[in-house]
Amino acid sequence: MITIRPAVTADLPFMAAVMNHYIETSTCTFHLEPRSPEDYAAWFRDRSDAHPVIIAESDGDAAGFAYLSPWRPREAYRRSVEGSVYVRPDRHRRGIGRALLADLIERARSLGHRTLIGGACTEAEASLALQRALGFRTVGVLKEVGCKFGRWLDVEHTQLML
Repeated sequence: MITIRPAVTADLPFMAAVMNHYIETSTCTFHLEPRSPEDYAAWFRDRSDAHPVIIAESDGDAAGFAYLSPWRPREAYRRSVEGSVYVRPDRHRRGIGRALLADLIERARSLGHRTLIGGACTEAEASLALQRALGFRTVGVLKEVGCKFGRWLDVEHTQLML
């Protein structure tokens, strides 16, 4: 069974470990350098009620996390948010990412946001398929906007109107 709850400070080492795995091994994030727990603590402190962080637990352990972020800093964009989902690498294909993204969608709606923006490197086919399965539509592909592991990468943007 998967349960979703708000993240707390004690979750930061888990979140850092998951992100650092993907920073070092994947194009699902365009961070290039591992981040410290202190980096995550500062990030977490700066979150607003309109941009929650959630944790998925499965079999009694933290299995993934997700969060809403402002899409752009200007005031007119305040009801447009971006969703991010990360699942512990040993817990893929168990419905955790789906549960997290579905929860983010409902939280975004309940917070009065207008649109949820997603997307991923075009190599992250599972992430993009999950977004499409939950109603996101492709709105564009930006060519060669990130360079990681010595390769230029495309990013597909998706959008769900809430």
